[in-house]
Amino acid sequence: MFTRQSCPARSPLTAVLAVLACLGAWQAQAGSPRYEVWIIDQSDTPGLDHGGSLHIFPGSSFEGGGTPAADVAERVDLGGAAAALCRAQTGANPVRPHMVLFNREQTHALVAFVASGHVLALDARTRAPVACLRTSLSPTGRQAHAAFPAPDGSYVLVANQNGKRLERIDVDFRSGHFVLNEGAMLDLATCTAPSGAPCQIAALRPDNAPICPVLDDAGALAFVTLRGGGMLVVDPRPTPMRIVAEYDMQTIHGNGCGGLQQGGNLYVNSGGRPGPMEHLHQYGFDVYRFRLNEFRPESGPSLNRPAATVVYQVDGAHDSHGMVLAGSKGRYLWVFDRHADTAEVFATADDRHVATIALNGPLTMNAAPDLSDVSPSGDLVFVALRGPTPLSGDPHNARGATPGLGIVKIARSGKSGKLSGIVRFSNVGADGVERADPHGLRVRHVD
Repeated sequence: MFTRQSCPARSPLTAVLAVLACLGAWQAQAGSPRYEVWIIDQSDTPGLDHGGSLHIFPGSSFEGGGTPAADVAERVDLGGAAAALCRAQTGANPVRPHMVLFNREQTHALVAFVASGHVLALDARTRAPVACLRTSLSPTGRQAHAAFPAPDGSYVLVANQNGKRLERIDVDFRSGHFVLNEGAMLDLATCTAPSGAPCQIAALRPDNAPICPVLDDAGALAFVTLRGGGMLVVDPRPTPMRIVAEYDMQTIHGNGCGGLQQGGNLYVNSGGRPGPMEHLHQYGFDVYRFRLNEFRPESGPSLNRPAATVVYQVDGAHDSHGMVLAGSKGRYLWVFDRHADTAEVFATADDRHVATIALNGPLTMNAAPDLSDVSPSGDLVFVALRGPTPLSGDPHNARGATPGLGIVKIARSGKSGKLSGIVRFSNVGADGVERADPHGLRVRHVD
């Protein structure tokens, strides 16, 4: 990182020009948006059977095109104060930190622990844990695969995956109010869809474990992807929450988690199966687009309506996962393929597939890209690269060779890019097995 002191002081004219160039670079850097990259290694805290680690890199460490050392990051041990708070507030340790998301004001981070069902709130500035809640226990279990905060900060929507429940935490980030609203919960295994059909039924949606409840920018619609295929679109605001649209497994395939809004459109994907579900393929890579203005209350119950546009489908060994917008005004949509070790690029203006970015090469022969985000200046994409011992997801797709933080330089205004660096993580167990397994990743904008 540049400082005023790093500019050389020499007397000849060439040295003066060098100083001016150096100061110009320092001023440009000083005026660039400040940010942090948060990435979670979901492997246990060393010596414990819970916890995990959060690594926070200053955005300045990526300037100049370099790859920082792993110890540049601030490391937060989730087996320490965070675990102590979870024990105090829920009576159990948090296990397998899977995803991290921020509220709109970037004041708080929400960490979902997929194995134990905990949702942890952290003060994003101090990194201190401020609240820990746990999803409800159903006859089929309990998990917290993802926790999505509402744009207006009034709630957090939680995918209780094995519990097959969609749950809502009512929140006030300013006052520190976090309450699991039991009355808002939707039991996706036993509820009834708008068409009158059961929410979970073999011919339509055989396994309603929620994967990711992707929210639109208004917080009025949650697109709830399901493990066994199909999808439910939910209004998360009323108590109880209300299903407003439904899709079957032939229309929307299973295991989607990538999702984001671009203008009036919302994109979601599908992925490979995590278990022995014979109706699903072992692999999966589909990208769908929905027009948000077509979801109207007066439309009435109708299966697979409003219609989804299929942006992309590919057969064979693929597994769609992370998703980001690149280029000016989100001109290009990148969707990472965890099995093929690529990013597929689409033009959001017309849904054209315009490029395939290969991540394997000199830096890794098995990238296994997962969740991702983009720098505020739009010149870098950060992506979690999975480890050789996947601790979540389907091992045939999620196994990678270089666990760490991947740095992708964006090129051609977002149409292309190149993996320029990997910050390697390591957490070798007493058995000599590398267990580092990055997954959750998010860029935090710093005031």
